[in-house]
Amino acid sequence: MHHATGLISIIALGLACAFLGGMLAQRIRLPPLVGYLVAGIAIGPFTPGFVGDPALASQLAELGVILLMFGVGLHFSIGDLLTVRAIALPGAIVQIGVATAMGAGLAWAFGWGAGAGLVFGLALSVASTVVLLRALEGQGLLDTDKGRIAVGWLIVEDLAMVVALVLLPALAPSLGGEAMSGSAQHGGSAGLWVTLGLTLAKVSVFVAVMLVGGRRLVPYLLGLAARTGSRELFTLAVLASAVGIAFASSELFGVSFALGAFFAGMVLAESDLSHQAAADSLPLQDAFAVLFFVSVGMLFDPGIVLRAPLSILGVVGVIVLGKSLAAVAIVLAFGHPVGTALTIAASLAQIGEFSFILAGLGIALKLLPEEGRDLILGGALLSITLNPLFFVLSDRVSRWLGERPELRRRLERRSPAPPPLNNAAQGLRDHAVIIGYGRVGSAIGQALQDWNLPFVVVERDRRRVEDLRAQGVPAVFGDATAPGILDAADIACARLVVVATPDPHQARRLLAKARATNPGIDSVVRTHSEAERRKLEEDGVGLVLMAERELALGMMTYALRSLGVREGEARLFVDSSRSESRTSPVTEPEQPAPELRQRRDDAE
Repeated sequence: MHHATGLISIIALGLACAFLGGMLAQRIRLPPLVGYLVAGIAIGPFTPGFVGDPALASQLAELGVILLMFGVGLHFSIGDLLTVRAIALPGAIVQIGVATAMGAGLAWAFGWGAGAGLVFGLALSVASTVVLLRALEGQGLLDTDKGRIAVGWLIVEDLAMVVALVLLPALAPSLGGEAMSGSAQHGGSAGLWVTLGLTLAKVSVFVAVMLVGGRRLVPYLLGLAARTGSRELFTLAVLASAVGIAFASSELFGVSFALGAFFAGMVLAESDLSHQAAADSLPLQDAFAVLFFVSVGMLFDPGIVLRAPLSILGVVGVIVLGKSLAAVAIVLAFGHPVGTALTIAASLAQIGEFSFILAGLGIALKLLPEEGRDLILGGALLSITLNPLFFVLSDRVSRWLGERPELRRRLERRSPAPPPLNNAAQGLRDHAVIIGYGRVGSAIGQALQDWNLPFVVVERDRRRVEDLRAQGVPAVFGDATAPGILDAADIACARLVVVATPDPHQARRLLAKARATNPGIDSVVRTHSEAERRKLEEDGVGLVLMAERELALGMMTYALRSLGVREGEARLFVDSSRSESRTSPVTEPEQPAPELRQRRDDAE
């Protein structure tokens, strides 16, 4: 009996080829996304062998977009964005404008119209959130100030692209394209404003409905499903919310599937069920996101590389050089350190999912030629492949500049000058020097304040230094590895140096500088690498903490206590486990531990 197997074959071949491509990319240390795109090229119409059905692939891609945007909305945090809004909001907007202008300039050189230039420039201006998050996790930067700024920057970019997806269909006729089927068309300049007004009105009504009714209805329905105790029903409720709201928003309000799915995730993100919803929808979301990238790869004509190599190089140049240089200039102009500027630049030196969505919409609106989609896909493949190298390069450039403090100061000259340095540690002895005052360093500083123990902060964020000084906390602005910075913290009279920054290379350099001035100083260092932890312990660091290991030891303690082991025995076992993991014993500091002072709350 013959069965219609078109859908099954495209899913089966797409997932199988994506798995092989992802494994190969992972083996050669490239993002798996590159393998998914290559898998799509392999089963596309431009390469020999099996050819998937492009119509079915496009529908799977639409479903992938819905789940992808639902996931973006589900993880969207207004709080995280507000903490970095001073740099992420203006920085992203300016960078989008600069990159769009560069992309439009390339389109003009290709002989394309204004509409094609706008879509092409927007597609080149937005980086991939998926690639960024995985790169930051791999570099151990996700929980740092640099990582939070990069993620906030990408959130602003994503929101700007959501707005672009809403407005492009309304603007298409005036830009030389065609209106979407079923949308109203009006002639002349007045007609354009009428169309824009109707579009914005529909979107406003949709947003109001979601923020007022959706914030109550969606969590309520998911709560009903959760109370049944059936995981299948809960997962079904999550997927029905994502796909159903996306479809209803398109049919009733004329907005895109992407916007509807984004708001579905966003209203659910405020519910206490959001974490379980994300966990339950993640497997299907990942699977269809993979099919989305495969379907995008199927549309790519590899022949463009041979037909227009200079055009491909121009596109890659805009993505990896133009955007990066613009980002560095913007971040430095806002008074942030060079290291932060380089991390943001490396984060933006690629394009991804939103670029593909914009390209598809541009072609559907007859704004962008198919050659433009091929150039965007080629630029995405090359930039994603090169992106890990840019993080390595940014790290090396940052270290190189750290050894040249005068050049670093010149690059950061645009920033407002910090308050006079004087001697931050004047009159202090046997104090701690805390390097970096982020989440880790600030927690340590607060504890030392509670115990009335003296400490000095060395921080590269000017604003943070000014805030600390305003609170009466001794703080030194600058890179701790630069000449004179540790001297300003009076490292010669310090008892302890706390390296709360996650950069292991910086840790080794500043420890060498600290010991050169104060050979008997004690030290505690954080790291994300087991190999780095062993090296630091071999160097005689007082204590090296790796987040994953300390997490395991903490859970080990609780597990032993929960299963009946006495507290003293459990702690002794955990302490011995910690000691056994070290490669060599650590020399105890020659100076006795300082006498603890009375805590502030005890004194009160």
